[in-house]
Amino acid sequence: MALNRRSFLTMTAIATTLSAVAACGSQDSGQSTGSTSADGAQGASSGATDGAPARDANADLVIWADEKKAGSLKEIAEKWGKEQGITVAVQVVANETQDSFVTANQAGNGPDIVLGAHDWIGNLVQNSSIAPVTLSKEAQANFDEVALKAVTYDGQTYGVPYAVETLALYVNKGLTQVAEPASIEELVEAGKAAGTDVVLSLPVGEEGDAYHLQPIFTAGGGYLFGKDDQGNYKADDLGVGSEGSIKAAEMIQQLGSEKVLRKSITNDNAIATFTEGKSPYLISGPWALADVKKAGIDYAVAKIPGFKDIEGSQARPFVGVNCFYVASKGKNKAFAESFVADAAKDSTFAESMFPSNELPPAQKDLAEKLASSSPEMVTFAKLAAETDPMPAIPAMGAVWKPLGQAQANVIDGADPSSTMTSAAEEIKKSISS
Repeated sequence: MALNRRSFLTMTAIATTLSAVAACGSQDSGQSTGSTSADGAQGASSGATDGAPARDANADLVIWADEKKAGSLKEIAEKWGKEQGITVAVQVVANETQDSFVTANQAGNGPDIVLGAHDWIGNLVQNSSIAPVTLSKEAQANFDEVALKAVTYDGQTYGVPYAVETLALYVNKGLTQVAEPASIEELVEAGKAAGTDVVLSLPVGEEGDAYHLQPIFTAGGGYLFGKDDQGNYKADDLGVGSEGSIKAAEMIQQLGSEKVLRKSITNDNAIATFTEGKSPYLISGPWALADVKKAGIDYAVAKIPGFKDIEGSQARPFVGVNCFYVASKGKNKAFAESFVADAAKDSTFAESMFPSNELPPAQKDLAEKLASSSPEMVTFAKLAAETDPMPAIPAMGAVWKPLGQAQANVIDGADPSSTMTSAAEEIKKSISS
């Protein structure tokens, strides 16, 4: 389950490196699935384009989403359609949703709306796949600022947020009394005192995991891209290879030498390591909550701390935002714009989707409603509001693999300076190619 949610937040960005290929219409996922409506009916396959499913020809408004999102949206979308006197089809696009959408949109056979991550925006704008949206002042005031930042690109709003995600620190209070460590050093000390097999369950793996290591990387002084005066990420200001990134790599290496960070902890076993009582601490997102609750342990969700020994240190994990996009070449753009406007005006849509796909709310009124019934989700939303959206610029796709591998290598003992410098060179070469 964690791997799927991590895919939402990170692996979608890898698709940005394929934008040129997608623009030519030659990208094939290799697993063409066709499209399936939310009620399970197979959509029409005639006219499908190079691996992309075909839009439902019998519906006035067509929405594409992955299985989880489609299932949560179906009821409210169909109700909205009946109120407007139109038919709405929510189609499941299970594999390569972003690439399938880009290809189908260019062919004029795509949906009117697609649900996806905010870090798709750079690629979608580059491919002219989505249209800007207009949010009323009332709607804007109801969204968390970080959610609005995430869907703003080159000064324009391109998506309607409905949920946010970030990483937090899960604490097994049955294994440690330090439920809110003030620093990573305190966390390590308490984790060692717990006497468990693992001090901190954080996915690394053989190839590294730049997403889950981001709070440690930033706490150590690293950053990915600088920002301009308007807060936009700048592709020409790469933080990997900088003095701060080298210092961060040194801190990561130190944690590796103490066996706090381990390549044996992966997305496949990180949550289980925590729920099985093998570690007092876990760094993960809201997707881990169901497993943690099921384990029946006494737990807490807290902010990830920074390093005590580094002045001004702050752990800043990525923030990902789920949102609605309006297709640039959808057949019924007016319906699409009306739908997303209604989704934005209050939390009616997000609240309807929440029970079958629990995610931290992006809207303030829904957070207020969930405060007593789902306090952890509200905690995640508050933590998300304190950091920055994941860069949605196309250059981000070049960062994941080199940075992750560099971090794994320094955990293994590689020289932090030369390793980060080499990763920077690889990233810059990929960005410029």
